[in-house]
Amino acid sequence: MRIEIKNIIHSLEFFSNLNEEKVERLISISSLKSYGKEGLLYYEKTLSDKLLFLIEGLAKAYKIDKHDNEIFLHYIYKNHMLSEVSSLQHNHLTTYSNISFVEDSYLLSIDYTTFKREFLDKNILCFELANEVIRQSKLLQNLVNREFIFDSVSKVAMMLSTDLKMFNRLKRYDVSLMLHIQPSTLSRVLSRLKRDAIIEINRGEVIIVNKKKLIEIYEGQEDE
Repeated sequence: MRIEIKNIIHSLEFFSNLNEEKVERLISISSLKSYGKEGLLYYEKTLSDKLLFLIEGLAKAYKIDKHDNEIFLHYIYKNHMLSEVSSLQHNHLTTYSNISFVEDSYLLSIDYTTFKREFLDKNILCFELANEVIRQSKLLQNLVNREFIFDSVSKVAMMLSTDLKMFNRLKRYDVSLMLHIQPSTLSRVLSRLKRDAIIEINRGEVIIVNKKKLIEIYEGQEDE
């Protein structure tokens, strides 16, 4: 187990600048956990004393509205942090969304209280944590654009540009639910993008032909 944790830590870019002494200390406060498909990691507003990284699998962040409808936020891919960090003032982390697993998943779990005291409070890995917070902030900005600014064409264009693999993996009905558009609207948008020679569709799989034009569709709307 110890060797496996060490190999995982070395494989994560977040810890790439640690010397061996710090890696050994990190190993001593870390463990591995597994979750099955559709398993729930935590609910919104849960207090957590663990810093979590997704090593294998796929997770999604979502909220529940007042009518008990699921509002999709974003996917979390392997080698990324699952935890949401908004403050360094506390010895615990507060979750701001529900997290569940789309696939069987494998996590690296680190005792956050000790990690904060022995690493963050000594200005170790603060730069890496800041980059992770910026990445999560970008996901939030994408969500705001998707829900409040973008039209249906821009929503589809952004997902194709930033997450083509997931787009092709999901059923079209699930994509339309995720983007909050009608399935018929999604079909019309794809037909338009194909007609404009921006994408091709081969046996149901979307292939990007002109990435530059695809990006221009939603970046232009961001500037409005």
